Amino acid sequence: PPRSTLFPYTTLFRSTSYPAGNSGSAANTAREYNELMKTYKPETAEVLNDLLNSDDPGNPRTSISVENRSPCNMVLTVSGNGFFKKIPIGAGKIGYTMVTKNQNYRLSGMLCNSSYQSTKFITTSYSIKLSN
Repeated sequence: PPRSTLFPYTTLFRSTSYPAGNSGSAANTAREYNELMKTYKPETAEVLNDLLNSDDPGNPRTSISVENRSPCNMVLTVSGNGFFKKIPIGAGKIGYTMVTKNQNYRLSGMLCNSSYQSTKFITTSYSIKLSN
């Protein structure tokens, strides 16, 4: 019998898994964005504290914020040494996360039909604005 007959929840798990890399498709980005929005919990308090405390040198973590100035929703992937996070960022919105300082992070995602990729060594709070 098909696997779904034995495991009726397979579809549920499949719908909440995300592609391993950028698929390059606006439709896949939209699907991934919608799935992430169902469960994503932003780190609002931690990021605001980081920004308001002017990057406390005693804090081993700092913030990355990305403003999406495009008319398209996007999913930003932030990855580094032992760190991986996908952040849904709506059109005209800001997404953010906390990361460990003094490490390289790769930021990537699809912005409308354009691919964005960047590697940054993060020592203090980092902010970028993206537009297509």
